[in-house]
Amino acid sequence: MALGRFVLKRALQGIVVVWGVVTVVFGLRFITPGNPISVIAPLDASPETRQAIARELGLNDPLYVQYLDYLLGLLQGDMGYSYISNTQASAQVFARLPATLELAVVATIVAVVISIPLGVLSATRRNEPADYGATLFSLAGISTPNFWLGIMLVLVFAVQLEIFKTSGRGPGFVSALSMLVTQGSAAGLLSWLSYITLPALALGTYFTALITRLTRSGMLDELGSAYVKAVRAKGLPETLVRYKHALRNTLVPVITVLGLQLGTLIGGAVITEAVFDWPGLGTLVITSITARDWPILQGSLVVIGVGFVLINIAVDTLYAYVNPQVVYE
Repeated sequence: MALGRFVLKRALQGIVVVWGVVTVVFGLRFITPGNPISVIAPLDASPETRQAIARELGLNDPLYVQYLDYLLGLLQGDMGYSYISNTQASAQVFARLPATLELAVVATIVAVVISIPLGVLSATRRNEPADYGATLFSLAGISTPNFWLGIMLVLVFAVQLEIFKTSGRGPGFVSALSMLVTQGSAAGLLSWLSYITLPALALGTYFTALITRLTRSGMLDELGSAYVKAVRAKGLPETLVRYKHALRNTLVPVITVLGLQLGTLIGGAVITEAVFDWPGLGTLVITSITARDWPILQGSLVVIGVGFVLINIAVDTLYAYVNPQVVYE
């Protein structure tokens, strides 16, 4: 019952946050220099033509009317129509969303697979070469800009060694997996890996370094605690002590950071997608900013904000489930 109230409270808070995100995104159009009509209308358009376009788009309505219309449209799944292509903004945004989610999830998996074993190794080999190497890796990962790293990965592994693709997405994971199941061919998965490996590494490097440091510090705290000394005194193997007891308790804060960083990766993949020409929300945001296509830009930012809020609610719920003390605080 307490967990249900906790989830309901987080959900209500999430609704307020989403409303705030929508309001801020809507207001950006009116404080940003430039006029959408100048983008839509021909260069030699007459004032009458510009006025007709403004009436058709509802840009002549009072600000509060436009705001209410926008809110009602979002509640019905209507994000408006693109100023450039005159297609539904929601269709374009949700068509790009799977590519961004795929990249963010793969980057998270890569980060977890590398960082947690590295953090455990660093903690159990404290003040040894392995610890110094892991610390140096973490420092380099946090300090390296992902756009620079992406360019270097392309130059080395795509251009020089020709192992991976320089840009694009290729077949999605679902399509590649379907090809493997229905046709028994791994060509789709190999092609998918050739496209996604470099962007995932570039996007997940900072995340990898962060989780490595967090795992190391958590393991050091747990390995020095009283219950670890007690289970060692019982004669349990050191491997069991490290991974069943110490690492399990270390993963509680790691789960929280994982969820928060996953939301950050979804919203922060703009630069990485631009470097690798990945057809996700990041490239859509950049192109819509360049073209001043506000319905597309607003729809993309709203989806990113809602995704971040949903991930935070899920992480808070999972954390409350793992640590019941959170529910009662």
